[in-house]
Amino acid sequence: MKQYKLDYHSPIGIVEIVGSDTEIYSIMFSEQDQIVNAPQKETPQVLLECQQQLHEYFIGERHEFTFSYAFEGTSFQKEVWTALTSVVYGETATYKETAVSIGNEKAVRAVGSANGKNKLSIVVPCHRIIGSNGTLTGYAGGMWRKEWLLQHEKSNSKTI
Repeated sequence: MKQYKLDYHSPIGIVEIVGSDTEIYSIMFSEQDQIVNAPQKETPQVLLECQQQLHEYFIGERHEFTFSYAFEGTSFQKEVWTALTSVVYGETATYKETAVSIGNEKAVRAVGSANGKNKLSIVVPCHRIIGSNGTLTGYAGGMWRKEWLLQHEKSNSKTI
């Protein structure tokens, strides 16, 4: 299956979108300084939709995503990632609350590990998961981005 890439220049850095003709597989922050993967004639519609919806998210107009995406991981990881999608825009949950929500309250560390392997940043909102004491903990995109995303959502949560 052919893979396509498309970059989006967000307020907190370049986001690389990877997908097929029909689904998105990865939305990850990149450390590149400029767009490398611009829209092309053959860029699938789903990548263009993803880019547009990310733009709407970053300008505070979108709280949920509707394009087609697919998880690539173990069944446990997929269960955790599905649970993450139920954490409401502008709110947070703890790793323990996430473990409880999947029926395995002792799997807090495993939930943390799965959270860290999420390749669908923002759309599967791993940035909304915090420590039990309310502190921000790890984020693959960088802690400063996690803090920015949470503040962005908090300040825009009443706009829609």
